[in-house]
Amino acid sequence: MSSETIETSRGFRLGDPQRTTDDFGRLMEACQRLPAVPTAVVHPCDEGALRAAVEAAERELIRPLLIGPASKIRSVAASAGLDIGSYELVDVPHSHAAAEQAVRLAREGSAEALMKGSLHTDELMAAVTDRDGGLRTERRISHVFVVDIPSYPKPLLITDAAINIFPDLMAKRDICQNAIDLARCLGIEQPRVAILSAVETVTTKIPSTLEAAALCKMAQRGQITGGILDGPLAMDNAISEEAARTKGLTSPVAGQADVLLVPDLEAGNMLAKQLTFLAGAEAAGLVLGARVPIILTSRADSVRTRLASCAIAALYVASRRGAGR
Repeated sequence: MSSETIETSRGFRLGDPQRTTDDFGRLMEACQRLPAVPTAVVHPCDEGALRAAVEAAERELIRPLLIGPASKIRSVAASAGLDIGSYELVDVPHSHAAAEQAVRLAREGSAEALMKGSLHTDELMAAVTDRDGGLRTERRISHVFVVDIPSYPKPLLITDAAINIFPDLMAKRDICQNAIDLARCLGIEQPRVAILSAVETVTTKIPSTLEAAALCKMAQRGQITGGILDGPLAMDNAISEEAARTKGLTSPVAGQADVLLVPDLEAGNMLAKQLTFLAGAEAAGLVLGARVPIILTSRADSVRTRLASCAIAALYVASRRGAGR
């Protein structure tokens, strides 16, 4: 197969190397007048993690507090040619202590965001969710991908693809609300939420269709606010108006989705990675529902994607400041 654009019957492009959107660029531009966010960077002990923090600081997206073994961080900076002399460095012996210290700083108000460095996600989230000293709120913690897709005309949020494995109905309520809140911080006044399943009809044979219907009713009753929900919707109906018309669907969401609420982590993770590796998408992300947002980067992320994640966090923090939270 050649690398030329292949137009499909649904209007999507496969194998297209040409990016026609720059959603991440617009997000970073929107942060230009915002103050840098004090951010606890947890165990930035490899070049990718440290470089992301330094470049985000140079763009004034974050004001990093580098937390980890000081000698190791300085060694990484020296070998990578990174100047960290102007940043606060908190010396702790190992990654576990770095996660605990970062959470402590967030609880004290010294950090308004956390940023994952070169430690495992589970280790960081264990400190965040600790019942005694963590950052829990009444809201379920969840992850949201913000995806810039060349063939889609606007950012697409996917949730939850990283934290909640098999969320129940009430967890999905919080996952949905977290995503709506983030979308509104990004300038989407009334996000359209497509609750995904394999089909568009409610059937007892597919539990996710029942939960989709219940979530829509919860939105009608004010248990989910700020967005327009519809579901169950199959993926094609959620993002293609033509597909929805073909199936005779009348929906305020079909073909116009801003948020895709997936049935479980497996489905969401596969969807996000398929878009990234097969459709040329870029996926930034944020963990919400804790006292502060958490920039949850991956070792596979590009510097641009990490910067976009920092920009999303900055916009979210600015919105919370404006709301007095």
